[in-house]
Amino acid sequence: MRRCHRSFICILAVLGLIDGVVSAQALASPAFEVASVRPNASSAPANSRFPLGPGDAYTPGTLFSATNQPLIVYIRFAFKLGQGDLFRLPAWVYDDRFNIEARAQGNPTKDQMRLMMRSLLADRFKLTTHTERQAKPLFDLVVAKTGKPGPQLRAHVSDRSCAAASASETGTAAPAAAPSEPSSRSGLQLPPIDCGSMGLIPASSPTRGRIGGRSVTIGRIAEFLTNNAYAGVDRPVRDRTGLVGTFDFSLEWVLPPDRGEPTSSEPADGGPTFPEALQKQLGLKLKSAKGPVDVLVVDHVEHPTEN
Repeated sequence: MRRCHRSFICILAVLGLIDGVVSAQALASPAFEVASVRPNASSAPANSRFPLGPGDAYTPGTLFSATNQPLIVYIRFAFKLGQGDLFRLPAWVYDDRFNIEARAQGNPTKDQMRLMMRSLLADRFKLTTHTERQAKPLFDLVVAKTGKPGPQLRAHVSDRSCAAASASETGTAAPAAAPSEPSSRSGLQLPPIDCGSMGLIPASSPTRGRIGGRSVTIGRIAEFLTNNAYAGVDRPVRDRTGLVGTFDFSLEWVLPPDRGEPTSSEPADGGPTFPEALQKQLGLKLKSAKGPVDVLVVDHVEHPTEN
């Protein structure tokens, strides 16, 4: 373990960019008190003390601990990114895996942990970045029929575990969020999912994909939908539904065929395609559009320095 140095590299997270240049008046970003970064070449599954996605699910405490994760996961965590593209990244950022254990002072929120991770990445991986606003083709997520959300999209009903998750994010004293019960209070059937989280869940068939979430905004759902290989959605998705609050949802569809696999003689799954499932199950649809998108560009990154 070694003491991490504070860094000015990631102050764009606090003050943003001014004409592409970070303000000289910015203060140093928060930093972990101590941190250890070690390569991991094992075949053990990736693990982390709390979810490293852009969601709010969080286990409060001073410790950040994650094992066997590629650097891209830590970058996405630090900048609160979904699954969209990042630019100018070498292949090892996706392939090489690392254990990171770090300790902070006080009782940081998840977003404060993100800022500390930015400082760690700048210090240990020499990561420097900037953001660019680019006009790109995208999809607008809209309500298919006004006032008619689908049967698998339900307004979340607040419960004790979700109140705990909200309190932990604001730094107030509360127990950690608990997994949902098989049937959530919204009435939607879901496997155990942490409050504020979404992701892949077991589908009814190997030929199908399924995602679900508990107490997440439509904006979070929109960001998650960008996945060309899994859902066939090859552009950023932005929320234009006008739906507010948080929701429980479940979405299942037939996976697109893998072009690298030989054609099967067995009958094709007659279930819905992704666009069909999105409209029938969630009452939403995607409309082609074009608009400005903020893109994180990595200017420089190196293999980590020794502990």
